[in-house]
Amino acid sequence: MELVEATENDLGALVDRWFGLATAMEPYSELNEIVYEDATDVPDDGFRAHLEDPSITDYLVVVDGETVGFVTLETGSRPSRKRSRYLSIVNVEIDAEHRNRGYGTAVVERVEAMARDEDRDYLTVSCEWHNDGARRFYRDAGFEPKQVTYARPLE
Repeated sequence: MELVEATENDLGALVDRWFGLATAMEPYSELNEIVYEDATDVPDDGFRAHLEDPSITDYLVVVDGETVGFVTLETGSRPSRKRSRYLSIVNVEIDAEHRNRGYGTAVVERVEAMARDEDRDYLTVSCEWHNDGARRFYRDAGFEPKQVTYARPLE
């Protein structure tokens, strides 16, 4: 398994995979409702902006030459903290037909190695509170709960 940095040529693949991930998150909260009927309606502006932002990088998850998912990483710092430099997993998606083969674990391990190489102090990731599978996956990968984010619609 390798992480291949996405280029402009990969925007369509990223949008398709993001749409699958976003659609899967809709049942967890009304705030997750997406406005697009299908992936072809989704503009690539968000991922295109990542190409210009040095703090955000999208990678394709590639196994034996086949793309099986993607991961979005964001670097940042909190200067007031002793451990200030972080690498955050913003999105991670493994295509349904490739799940439960260890690719997600391999992605997290690779991201951890990248964070160490970049002299980061810690990794962060978030997931939906009621997504028990994701919470279990991250716990099993060594992540510990640190904070809870609350949200409410303004209607």
